[in-house]
Amino acid sequence: MSVSETLQNAWDKAENELKKNDDPDAALNVLRSVAWDSCEDAVQRAKTLSLAGNIYVIKADLDLPSRKANLKRAYKNYSNALKLDPKSKETLRERGKLTSLMDQEGISIGQSFQMLDNGSPTPMGLLVGLVAILLLLSSVKVIADYAADSPSSASQATMQISYVPNGMDENSRTTATIVIDLYSEDAPDHVENFADHSRSGNYDATIFHRIIDNFMIQGGDFESGTGTGGYAHNWYGYCNGEAEDSSSACSQTSWTVGDEANNGRTHVPGALSMAKTNADNTGGSQFFIVPEDSNPSHLDGVHTVFGQVSSGLSSVTDISNVETGDSDRPVYEVRLLSVTISA
Repeated sequence: MSVSETLQNAWDKAENELKKNDDPDAALNVLRSVAWDSCEDAVQRAKTLSLAGNIYVIKADLDLPSRKANLKRAYKNYSNALKLDPKSKETLRERGKLTSLMDQEGISIGQSFQMLDNGSPTPMGLLVGLVAILLLLSSVKVIADYAADSPSSASQATMQISYVPNGMDENSRTTATIVIDLYSEDAPDHVENFADHSRSGNYDATIFHRIIDNFMIQGGDFESGTGTGGYAHNWYGYCNGEAEDSSSACSQTSWTVGDEANNGRTHVPGALSMAKTNADNTGGSQFFIVPEDSNPSHLDGVHTVFGQVSSGLSSVTDISNVETGDSDRPVYEVRLLSVTISA
């Protein structure tokens, strides 16, 4: 399929911004606001994602404090591009170069890490070995107490969400900024899980798959986008809701977060809460946000509230009003472009 003039111009503009090396966010905004909406097939979307990967690599060089997070975002974009266009030699080459760089810097790829590389321990492998020795020398309780008392480094999340207002079409797509204060003290595991998913880029380019007017907007399924996927970023002692002493007998795709629902936080308008099944301790990566015209108090003490919208709540309400079809799925995709975590 031929490339439209609008899409080609967006790619060219992003690449020109990329060459300047001084404002990668401007290039990302072009891809998010123009290029992605102009894509007409998987190959075009793949190229757009690959360009985004290139930009995040440059962001990593320019913003050293966020280098690790930006390299992970780059890897995520390259991987998503290859899912759409697995034969792209350019994307394969760029991801390969990035993989080598991340390995040299001891940065884990995705949610897993390598213990060995060609028979030799990686930096992460050495770290795991050291931790194992420490566990033998210390009681599990002391380490657990220390972890519980450690302050979280996440206090706020900023979401960029693209959507089509009710009654409009794709030509009226807009982008909203939602700022959410996170309850690190009241729901430490949920905040940590959400923040780590965000920093790893798992939520980037995902969708809000379920939206119910006067109730909530739900997203966070980075696996399938249907509401059937997603899992905890870290091991919290639960495998599909069942308590386990070790993660060794549990596939990572079955990791879940233990409920912290009785923390005094309720489902008031603007609440950020963990989605899960009817069973206890089954939260993974999916979450929902309550709009202005909703107060689902029947969820209090059942689902864990771990944040509160401090800016952009009216946009959440607008999103909750979008046109939906079967299974409460939006007719026009509601896209979570990115989630940025600040301490």
